[in-house]
Parts: sequence; C-alpha cells; structure tokens
Amino acid sequence: LNSAGHRNSYRLRCSLAAHEMDVRGLAAFAFPDGAFVSVSRDRTARVWVPNPSENQVFTEMHCMNGHSNFVSCVCIIAPNETYPRGLIATGGHDNNICVFSLDRPDPLFTLKGHKNTVCTLSAGKFGTILSGSWDTTAKVWLGEKCMMTLQGHSAAVWAVVILPEQGLMLSGSADKTIKLWKAGRCENTYTGHEDCVRGLAVINEVEFFSCSNDASIRRWMVTGECVQVYSGHTNYIYSLAVFPNGQDFISTGEDRTLRVWRKGECSQTIRLPAQSVWCCCILPDGDIAVGASDGVIRVFTESEERVASAQDLQAFEDELSKAIIDPKTGDLGDIKIEDLPGREHLNEPGNRDGQTRLIKEGSNVEAYQWSVSDGRWVKIGDVVGGSSQQNSKRVMYEGKEYDFVFSIDVNEGGPGLKLPYNVTDDPWLTAHNFLEKNDLSPMFLDQVANFIIENTKGHTLGPAPASATDPFTGAGRYIPGSGGDDQGFGADPFTGAGRYIPGSESTGTVSSGRADPFTGGSAYSSSSAPKATTNIFFPNTDGVMFEQANTTQILGKLRELNNTAPADRKLSDAALDCLEKLLLLVADQKSPEQPTAEQISVLWRTSHWPEDIVFPVLDILRLAVCHPEVNAQLCGGTEGASLCNHLLGLMSPEGRPANQMLALRTLCNCFSGSHGRTLLLGQRDAVLSRAGDLRVVSNKNIHVALATLVLNYAGRLYGQLTEIEAKAQCLSVASTTLEVVHDKEAVFRLLVALGTTVAGDSTAKDLARSLGVNSQISKYARVSDPAKVGECCRLVLDELQ
Repeated sequence: LNSAGHRNSYRLRCSLAAHEMDVRGLAAFAFPDGAFVSVSRDRTARVWVPNPSENQVFTEMHCMNGHSNFVSCVCIIAPNETYPRGLIATGGHDNNICVFSLDRPDPLFTLKGHKNTVCTLSAGKFGTILSGSWDTTAKVWLGEKCMMTLQGHSAAVWAVVILPEQGLMLSGSADKTIKLWKAGRCENTYTGHEDCVRGLAVINEVEFFSCSNDASIRRWMVTGECVQVYSGHTNYIYSLAVFPNGQDFISTGEDRTLRVWRKGECSQTIRLPAQSVWCCCILPDGDIAVGASDGVIRVFTESEERVASAQDLQAFEDELSKAIIDPKTGDLGDIKIEDLPGREHLNEPGNRDGQTRLIKEGSNVEAYQWSVSDGRWVKIGDVVGGSSQQNSKRVMYEGKEYDFVFSIDVNEGGPGLKLPYNVTDDPWLTAHNFLEKNDLSPMFLDQVANFIIENTKGHTLGPAPASATDPFTGAGRYIPGSGGDDQGFGADPFTGAGRYIPGSESTGTVSSGRADPFTGGSAYSSSSAPKATTNIFFPNTDGVMFEQANTTQILGKLRELNNTAPADRKLSDAALDCLEKLLLLVADQKSPEQPTAEQISVLWRTSHWPEDIVFPVLDILRLAVCHPEVNAQLCGGTEGASLCNHLLGLMSPEGRPANQMLALRTLCNCFSGSHGRTLLLGQRDAVLSRAGDLRVVSNKNIHVALATLVLNYAGRLYGQLTEIEAKAQCLSVASTTLEVVHDKEAVFRLLVALGTTVAGDSTAKDLARSLGVNSQISKYARVSDPAKVGECCRLVLDELQ
C-alpha cells in the first residue's frame, strides 16, 4: 500500500551544495548519460553526472569559467560531426555568450553583440542559437557569428525558445507580450499576461506554455489563441519544463515552490528552503532538478530506488521547518495573528497536496503544508510578523534581522537582488555596499540611495509600495502603441488608355551572354558548354537592371505634370530642356556624349518634386543611374547618402505605389556602377529592411523590383564567406517575401536570390535550413509554367540537401 501511496509523487533524491551563489540555469545533457549542467551567479558552469556507486547522488565532472560576471542561463547545442558530444552555451551579465566543450574549462569561443545581460538561450537544429537580453532584443547566432537581430520588444527579453517547425522562434518580454518570429520577422504578438513574461516552453509544433510575474501559466496555440490559464503559484513564476508526453509539466518561482502539473491540475507542490526557485529541468529518467537562491541544486524522483535515505529526507524536512517566511513576499496572504487557530488545527487532514495552514504557537506563527504522500502536515517554516501589524517583528535575511529587506532588480522583472536595511544605517553606505556586493555599476549609487530614503520614510514596516519595486526602470513605463496594420494598395493608380504607366514595359534585363532566364533572350555563347544539367540560374553575380524605357511617354507626362505643378515648383523651359537631353542621352547606350553637371543637378533637384507628380522624374533617375558618370556623381561621396535617404523616404509604407516601385528600381540600377555598389553595400541594413516592408503592398511590379533588389545584393555577396550577417538578411527578406508574393517572375527572382546566397557557403546553407527555407519553397518545384520557376527551385533544393 505504501508504495502505491507514493505513486506519482516526487520525493527528494539528493541535495547538491553546488554553487556559492544562486543557481540560475539548468539543462539536461546527453553525454554522459543522465548528466545535467548548472550555471550560477558565482560565474561558473558545472556538469553533474550520476554517481554509479551511490544511486542517489551526482558528482561534479567538469567546471567551466569564461564570464566576468554572473552567469544567468544555459542551453545545450546538439551533437554534430565536429563535436560528437555536443556543446554547452551560457549567457551572462557581462553581455556575452560563452560556448564550451566538455574537454576544456575555458570557452571555445565567445559571442559578443548584446548590449546588456544575456538572460535566456535556446538551441535549434543545424547549430543555431537564439538568445534574449535586457537590451530588448533577441539574436540568432550560427557558428561564431550573429545572423540576425530580432527587434520589436519594448523591454527586456526574459525568455526565448525555438519551435520545432523550422524558422519559427518565440520571445517573451518584460513588456508583457510574447512574439512569434519567422525568418527574423515578427509574425504574431500574443497578449494576455499582466506582468513580465519570464519563461516559455514548447509543447509541440503548434502549442507552447508561458509563465509570468503575474503568477499564471498560459497555454497558447501558435496561431494566437490562449487555450488555458493555470493558477496555483502565489508569486512570480520563473521557469517551466514539459514532460516528454507533451501534456504534463513543472514550474518554479518566487513562492519557494516546485509544482508538478498533471492533466491540467497542480498534482504536487514541493516547498523548498529558499526564497527564489530560479530554474528547473527534467532529466532523461523523469527526475526533476531545480536550482535556487541558496546555491543548492535539489533533485526529486518518483522512483523508490533513487529516493534519498530516511536520514537525508529528515534533514531536508528539518531545513524546511527552520525557514523564516516573510509575509511581505505575499506567499501566505495577509496574516492576523490573533485570528489564527492553535496546534489542534493540524489534527484535521488537508484536502489537497501543497495546501498551507498557519497556526499560532505562543506568540509565534508557524507554517505547515499538507503532504498527500505522507498523509501529514509538514512544517515549512516560521513566519515573521504578519503584514497587517504595524509593530511587526523584523525581517530575517541571511541569518540577521533587519527593518527592511527590499527586492531590487537591475532591470524589469522579478526580485533579483535583496537589499537589507536598518533604519539606523546610512542609506548611502548601504547603497555603496549593495552595488559592490552585486558587481553593479557605481553610477547607480544615487538611485539606490534615494530609493532607500524614499521607501523608509516614516519607518513604518509593511510592504513597500508596489510602484517602488524598481528604481532603475520605474513603474508605468510608456510603451508606444503598436499602431494599426497598413492596408495593401490597389493596382496601379495611373489608368486610362494610351497613358504613360511607369513599369508597364518589360521587367528588366540581365547582362549575360547565356540563354537569359530573365528576358527569354537566347543569345548563343560558346562559354555555356553543354552539360547534363547546367545551372544557368545561379549564382547570378551580374545583377539585373531595369533598362527599358519609352522616352516619348516619359517626356510627355513630365510636361503635362509640369503645367499643373504649383507655381513655385514649375520647371523653367531650360530645366525641362536639361532633363530631356539627359533622358535621351542615358536611354541611348551608344551615345558618345557625357551628361553635364548641370543636367545631373537639375535631375537631383527635380526628384524632390511633390510626391503626387514626381514619378516621371524618378523614371528618368532610374535610367540615369545606369550611366557610369551619373552613377559616380549621385552615388559617390556624401551625395550617395543623400540619394539613399531620399529613395528610402519615397519607399515608406504609406507612400505611393508608383514611387515605391521606381525607388526600388533605381536602387536595383545603382548596382550597375562601382560607386552605386559600394554605397548600397554600406547601407544594406537600412535598404533591405525598408524594401522588405514593401512586400505587403499588393502590387506585382513592386514585388518584382523587391525580388530583383535582393537578387542584386546576393550577387555582390557571392563568394564573400565573411559576410554571413548580410547573407542572413538576404535570406530573411527573400524568405518572408516568398510568403506573400504570387507573381511568378517575382518568385523566380527570389529563388535565384536564395540560390546565389547559399551557393558555395556551408554556413549560409545551414542558416537557410534552420530558417525552414526548404519546406517553404518546395511547392514551387512542381511549377511548369514558366518552367524556369520549377527548374530553379529544384536546383535550390539540391543545394540545401
């Protein structure tokens, strides 16, 4: 009967006095069998292995040092050919991520890039790592490089996780939201938590859990619905882990507990003799490891064989009964000592596991918790003065009594650091010692000292005002609203028979002697010697330009709009003449004449015409930048930055589709000259970000121009193995654009861009795989009209095999 009574109930297996300070992260490790890794504020990471001679115990096998400050998180990178035992990644308060192997104590390499504490890590397939930081960003890393930065949260990113569906990533933040990212772009934002999101855990490809400082756990569908809210914790929840069955899970938090949840209910609550239970993980044998603020790792088991000795179980219970519980932490609610029952109250059995009961013992208050498996009340500590009493006893902290113990976090989020204070102390000295002890910058001295002074006015005991929990960020931060979605635009706004419509000609040409998949021109060239399956598509390093033009229509439209232009913007006949000469000169590639400085200057001035009439001028600009002289004048030096900014301004999402398209085509054509290429490579991040945002405008000419721009960037990056961050942006923009475009020419050019980006670069291939590019493009492999789409797609898939 006894063993049946213990079924489904976890009991202590062992306590490991593992670290000198808080244990902040745990992760199960496959090698050797049954091992796990812990990281701590004591700046170390340690690997623990089961001790074969003693069933219950773990032994420290390996200690790693690489951080110059607290270590706050850990994840395991799966084994690969180079590292058959896998790698360990740790993140810390020194803003770095260290990557360790099992055979040396120092890092193999360090990933630098975050501007504040790295507080969460998750590892994906193909060696990718996702990190989250107090700097409000998440970053994707591959090898020793940052591939992309996920920007969108307005406060610290406390939790990240990579979903099994390739390319999908989740981040949870102190801004109370969770975001879903696909190929580096935010696809969904989940709202519902009322405080910082602290932890995330994957259930399966379409569901996940989150936990929060609001003391709730939520279950979400990736599509956005919150399908269940679990209550039970009475304070911040820091971590979650899901059992292999994908249904049951565990959670830990600031209420001193580990909770086991089965079939949606809290089936067991295990109290710990430490205030903050920071982290948990589930070991391969089903045991649970938890790390807490007392530096101890405790492992709990359901297995009779692995349960601790009676002596150790008693020692754990004794440790628990000696705990001093401060009602200010809210674990027990408001207490009125005079209303509490005496010891006789413990004769009645509890009605659920983990139920707490307070009793009066003389002038003291003791806390007990019901244990279903033992069928008795277990003492979990003595309670210091109830919060309703003004003359309450002082607060115990690290064995000493204080008038106040404040919880201070150096960033948004949970009670990170405890600051004990007596009314008789000097606030400035206390603040100085607190900063020293916790490795914090002395620049916070005024803030901490003023915080102490502010919150000890009148010397009343009792909970500090809620708004004062955080001197560094302050309550009530302003978070700008995430404004409404921009609607797509309709078709081309310039209609009417025989009228000039920019972009109505062919979609651009490629300079190459081979059969040309962009224009269908099939120039014969002896260099394309027949091969069985010649890849005529990529890598494409020549670039694709938009060089077609109907000069009479452009000039006609220019004159017509000049007649209706506001008086102060009208062009003189001389200026019109300048533009006409320039257009005819750049449109005729055989012309021996060179554009004059005056012509280029008039073009530049006129390109700032009002947005509703500027499009014919932009069409001239698009053609002009293909001319070497104009390319050098407008793209070189300081003029280059002005040109780039002007075009990006015309591409704003609320701009006019004709201007957006012509600005994109102008950027594509800038690649025809060396000055333009240098300019655009230097401005790549801004240009591709703004261009990528135009994928939502439903206009096929814009989509073709956007695809061409990505293709031209990919062509310049081909063979540049060090430019992995730039390639990552090309992959991200191409991948997210493929989600929305339907035009087959745009799809084709994006496929060529993808092929060119990954060709000959194994890191770029790994990144493309981890972003799920294969599954995303496989549908195009069957396209036979036009045949080039299917052919090119199959070649890209071959590259990614």
